[in-house]
Amino acid sequence: MKSIVVAMFAALALQSQPQQPPKPMPRGQMPDLGRPTKPGDDLPAFSANDYFPGKWTFEWDVPDSVLGEAGRIAGTTVYKSSDGKTFDVTTDAKGPSGAFTMHETLAYDKEKKTVSRQVTDSRGISYSQSGTIGGDLGGYYNIYLEGTPFTFNGHTLRLKHAMRLLSPLNYKTSVTMSVDGGPFRNFGNPWWRKDPTS
Repeated sequence: MKSIVVAMFAALALQSQPQQPPKPMPRGQMPDLGRPTKPGDDLPAFSANDYFPGKWTFEWDVPDSVLGEAGRIAGTTVYKSSDGKTFDVTTDAKGPSGAFTMHETLAYDKEKKTVSRQVTDSRGISYSQSGTIGGDLGGYYNIYLEGTPFTFNGHTLRLKHAMRLLSPLNYKTSVTMSVDGGPFRNFGNPWWRKDPTS
């Protein structure tokens, strides 16, 4: 009988503690118009500060290249910002050629619809990229970035990134690379997935 009373008091104590409301899932940036979209509807400006901050995980299958062996690269990317315009981005990754870290500063100009990145890679790589952002009324945004040349293992490389922001919790990037002034070739299509609790 005593154990039943103790259990009842324990249950009452748990019920009296305030319950934390669940964190709402992120929403897309296209407002709910209450009707189908029309050709004259305005596309809302992309809010980078609502989209990027937090922890993302990614997987990237890369071909054999000047940068290393073919195989899978996997890791995490963390975006932080104090002003919603400039983001401090750190990527920790491990691939067939070992572990590496990338640090970048990403800047977004909402009025001009431009994005720029300054990237430093622990493998001895440093380059910058710049480009534009656009979107459609379905709530998808695209960022196209072209990079400056950099030298690695005696070769001159250039990278292009096409980021497709498909939902509040994932984006896909198509990466192409040019070696020594040659044509840009596919360098993989990694997916980034956001931890909704971050």
